[in-house]
Amino acid sequence: MRIILDAMGGDHAPVAAALGAVDAAREYGCEVVLVGRGGQILQALKENGIETLPRGLEIANAEDVVDMHDDPATVIKTRAESSMVVGLRMLHEGGGDAFVSAGSTGALLSAATLIVRRVRGIRRAAMGPVIPTKDGGGALLIDCGATADCTPEFLLQFAVMGSICAKKLMGLDAPRVALLNIGAEDSKGGELQKAAYALLSRAGEQGVIRFTGNIEARDVPLGGADVVVSDGFSGNILLKGIEGTALFLSSMLKEMFGKNLLTKLAALLCSGGIRAFKRKMDYRETGGTLMIGLTRPVIKAHGSSDRLAFCNAIRQAAQAAQADLASDLAANMEHMVLPRGTAHAE
Repeated sequence: MRIILDAMGGDHAPVAAALGAVDAAREYGCEVVLVGRGGQILQALKENGIETLPRGLEIANAEDVVDMHDDPATVIKTRAESSMVVGLRMLHEGGGDAFVSAGSTGALLSAATLIVRRVRGIRRAAMGPVIPTKDGGGALLIDCGATADCTPEFLLQFAVMGSICAKKLMGLDAPRVALLNIGAEDSKGGELQKAAYALLSRAGEQGVIRFTGNIEARDVPLGGADVVVSDGFSGNILLKGIEGTALFLSSMLKEMFGKNLLTKLAALLCSGGIRAFKRKMDYRETGGTLMIGLTRPVIKAHGSSDRLAFCNAIRQAAQAAQADLASDLAANMEHMVLPRGTAHAE
């Protein structure tokens, strides 16, 4: 697999991206193209004891960088020679199998939609992070912020896309698909949720997805569903709420175990479980968030990604490229597009 990496995106660019690429090339056998300021990339490697470009790595020079304050809608014009835009063009032209960036989420989504483009028939690309769950399997949340205002048809597409993704990337034969809502009853929610519920129920009856009904936010981390369907606004609140709760719990555990000698001894006895908990909640272990619905895989890595996070994002990108989700999405388009004139069709 040949992965294109935006080396200038993120808080620790280009050091973290360059070192993560070195690790991924060595561990997973990936070819990685580092797109960015070549001089800075080579200097970052040199400062970490790597004098020459390792085998499996190459550099595609791009002197400009997308700033977090750039307007996402115009970034492909105003930052045409940036590492993000150059890398996405390379992906579109067949210069790699997948693209990874820790840069601006809005800019990446906008540029990827315009350059890489959506699978024909897909109304909106969606961001699908995997949320850690109690049973260890994880739940794919779709969408977590790409489209704040959705139509029922968007949510139908998200459900089918999420189900396909869970089958191909999570190894689930019949993933449980649920609609994020304020209650489990089918009468709950606003007009969007009620209309979407009807569409997802029909898709479930037709065998397109395994729809299990509504799911409340509290049941997501408990493993109540394999795929959680949501508009981007609600999904982002759910995701950030879980992230904040995890940080709160980690802080409380640290404070609790650090009070005195006895609690420190207890921490030592529980060290294995504590490490497992931290690892399960660590975004670096996942790598990033797949943008689902594009013709080629694009991974949004966390803005504060370090060496480990970039390495895992590259691994994730290679797996997504191998899965070839775009072909499956195209093959199932008849189940995702409502006939014109049908209620809730765009």
